[in-house]
Amino acid sequence: MPFLLQRLLRTLRLRLGGWRLPLAVAALVFLTSWAAMALVEPPGSGIAAPANYWWYFVVTAATVGYGDLFPVSTGGRVVGAYVIVGGIVTLTLLFTELATALQTTRGKRLRGVVGLDLRDHVVVLGYTPGRTERIVAELTVEPGTRIALCAHDDVAVNPMPEEPAVSFVRGDLTHADVMTRAGVARARTVVIDGRDDNETLAIAVAVDHANPDVHMVAAVRDLGRRATLRYVNAGVQVVQWHMPFLLSEEAADPGLTQVYNELMTAGGHGNTYSVRVPPGMPHRTFGECQTAFGRDHGATVLALRTGEGLQVSPSWDTPVPEGATLYYVAERRLDPAGLVRRG
Repeated sequence: MPFLLQRLLRTLRLRLGGWRLPLAVAALVFLTSWAAMALVEPPGSGIAAPANYWWYFVVTAATVGYGDLFPVSTGGRVVGAYVIVGGIVTLTLLFTELATALQTTRGKRLRGVVGLDLRDHVVVLGYTPGRTERIVAELTVEPGTRIALCAHDDVAVNPMPEEPAVSFVRGDLTHADVMTRAGVARARTVVIDGRDDNETLAIAVAVDHANPDVHMVAAVRDLGRRATLRYVNAGVQVVQWHMPFLLSEEAADPGLTQVYNELMTAGGHGNTYSVRVPPGMPHRTFGECQTAFGRDHGATVLALRTGEGLQVSPSWDTPVPEGATLYYVAERRLDPAGLVRRG
């Protein structure tokens, strides 16, 4: 019987593949063993009865053997051995197919060729070694953040397989198929970090087509491209390519780039200035300065520099000595003498 099973298995393997092979082996062993058991067992044993044999076959093939049904003849025991061998072969084939399927799925995920089942995630379009790892590290500081990293075909496998929060998609970043596999339609934020500004613009067009309402952040070498990108999508936030930290900050806190741009733009509504604390200014703690600057000048104090160094947004009871420097945001520069008079 084992020799016959081996020959049949070899034939079936040539003709069948995948999950059909273990199912075919199980069906073959069941039918042939049932017929053989009916021939060799005496009529009184009852093991070959249709209501009994399927149960005997399952527990015997699985090598459990409860002992409630068993053959009484020598031929029946031989058939039972055949069932055991067939069960072991079937289970081996099943586990082999399962391992192969899992390995194949994992390999496809590493190669970025399968669609991602993600929602409310961040899609990063573009990969630059070192730079992208830094962006992803800052994005994943927030607990629960999932990243769909999309790269061109020259990146053969997931460059960050050790990061459990990062899933990988590979292909043409301007193609609708990549947008679909990366789940752009279900994403909360898309970060575009193209290899040049023309590619960034092309990717933005594809993203806007896939999800026009998504929060989109794009890095450009030339800030003059901002107007063109906003022609594609009025809500896109544009940051300079050499400031990658702004990509992750804007992705985490929408609108932050506009605040930075306003602070760094001369003539804006929120210019940044500094002032040396003049002699006689009555406000001696950071909290008192913050209150006075806001109440009397419509300004906001950001930081304090003393001989001990720079402190950004220190506690309100931090001393502000004479000669220290205060950094503040206001529409215009304040006159130090006016600080004393106001005080």
